[in-house]
Amino acid sequence: MKNTRFIWRHMKGKRLLYGGAITCVALGTFIAIINPLILQVTIDSIIGNLPLEAPTWLEDRVGWIVNNDRLLEGLVLAGLTLIILTALNGIFQYFRGKWSAAASEGIAKNLRDELYNHLQHLPYNYHVKAKTGDLIQRCTSDVEQVRLFLGVQLVEVARAVFIISISFIIMLKIYVNLTLVAIAAIPLIIGHSYYFYILVKKTFKDADEAEARMSTVLQENLTGVRVVKAFARENYEIGKFEEMNRDYRDKVHRVIRNMAWYWSISDLFCLIQIAAVLVAGVYWTVQGEISLGNLVVFVSYESMLIWPVRQLGRILTDLGKMQVAIDRIQEILEEETEFPAEEGLKPEIKGEISFNKVSFAYGDGQPVLRNVSFRVKRGQTVAVLGPTGSGKSTLVHLLTRLYDCQGGSIEIDGYDIKEIDKKWLRKHVGLVLQEPFLFARTIKENIAFANPAAGENDIYEVARIAAVHEFIEEMEEGYDTPVGERGVSLSGGQKQRIAIARTLIRNCPILIFDDSLSAVDTETDLQIRKALQERSKETTTFIISHRINTLSMADLILVLEDGEIAQMGSHEELIRQEGMYRRIWEIQNSIAEVY
Repeated sequence: MKNTRFIWRHMKGKRLLYGGAITCVALGTFIAIINPLILQVTIDSIIGNLPLEAPTWLEDRVGWIVNNDRLLEGLVLAGLTLIILTALNGIFQYFRGKWSAAASEGIAKNLRDELYNHLQHLPYNYHVKAKTGDLIQRCTSDVEQVRLFLGVQLVEVARAVFIISISFIIMLKIYVNLTLVAIAAIPLIIGHSYYFYILVKKTFKDADEAEARMSTVLQENLTGVRVVKAFARENYEIGKFEEMNRDYRDKVHRVIRNMAWYWSISDLFCLIQIAAVLVAGVYWTVQGEISLGNLVVFVSYESMLIWPVRQLGRILTDLGKMQVAIDRIQEILEEETEFPAEEGLKPEIKGEISFNKVSFAYGDGQPVLRNVSFRVKRGQTVAVLGPTGSGKSTLVHLLTRLYDCQGGSIEIDGYDIKEIDKKWLRKHVGLVLQEPFLFARTIKENIAFANPAAGENDIYEVARIAAVHEFIEEMEEGYDTPVGERGVSLSGGQKQRIAIARTLIRNCPILIFDDSLSAVDTETDLQIRKALQERSKETTTFIISHRINTLSMADLILVLEDGEIAQMGSHEELIRQEGMYRRIWEIQNSIAEVY
């Protein structure tokens, strides 16, 4: 029932097309039912000498042929009628296929759009845990399974219903005993089909999940190809992919074996059923119970009747596949989005920030931040230092609400950030991540990504501040140079500087550099920081770094240890205190003296 509501909801706007397709199926089925009756009249009344049994309006028009033994005219008329009806059936089949395909493709497009839109609005925490290959699988292969059922099997269900109901009624009117023989195997075929449906639904789910695991391995390998080659792990990766591929093959083989058993057994039932009708029909024809034309009608209708019932197995197979696919799609769509329907506040953001006893822990429950408190005035620079795992990145992620703090509060210009609209907040907080990500586009497009309305002069200005303009100008295509997937054609420092330029083009009142200057040399680091200071003295800046030279110019330095602020103050104050900051300063100074 849940899946039915899902399908009905997504058929909105396409139901008229499906109605037209089903109407064409009904008309085509009606023509298919008429054809054997024309053969019956031809055999019994035109070639034979049995009286014509037809509605009055039809007998008035063709009765003269039968009554006057006009064999040639009767055969020509029957042949032309069959040709015309077959042509009409072809037209109906064309529109049936056209309209059902248009409807199913439209539904699939809308479903992909909905999935993509929903994924864009899921919280950061969801994407951290999700496997990219599996998400791609759900947005492509699973949607395709839904499309296949809606485009092919849905109208086949209508066709089967029309054929079975109409042909059964006509067969009963012709001869009840032979009709009972004709339907004897149908309960067996239906029961066999349902058993197969239960079986294949489980095996298809296993195969679908195996394909998702294989896609994940492939995606991870292609994304991390540089690491694979750097450590000469090609053979290991090949082995891992072969293992996933073997598992997928085995699961698919299981599905195919089940289908082979189904088709062979159902074909046996169907052929036995047709043979039984033929044997019994010949016997009753010889006995004079039915005419030869009636036997032809029964054999024709038996094929029409039995093969749609046999096709029930394929319909149920695709139904099972679709249900598995819908379940996997709904798992995404049922995830709560990051942005609720009710919008938050949209205050003017200037950059005064206050952390008040902020605490946070990830899903494992282990605290990452404990009672962190500090205040930052507008335009100040805050530097954060600490060992790996001390909570530095978590601190700035809380400021952008990639995560929400679980204890205490964070305020910007006197507003609790949980009351501020997330999109509005992120438009005013520029974040340069430690691992910059560039799209497979040109340098210009990557920089303008954060502000598509930016002009060329704006792009050049932020590139100069990020100390990357001269490098770009030296490239053969300049700012129109494609950078490759994930910026693979650039060095780490070049990617970071382009990522910095991309953030600066938004001109945010709050800037965060999450160890994003680590891949540039000290001189470039200093050049970028001076350019930032000259650009705007009203921008509040957070810098995470392990370089004391980078941190020393900050107005406030936070030293984090085990999720708590171990030290806080200016550079001059901290080097006079015993603690981590002074130890790192002494180590870096001694190294600098050696070199």
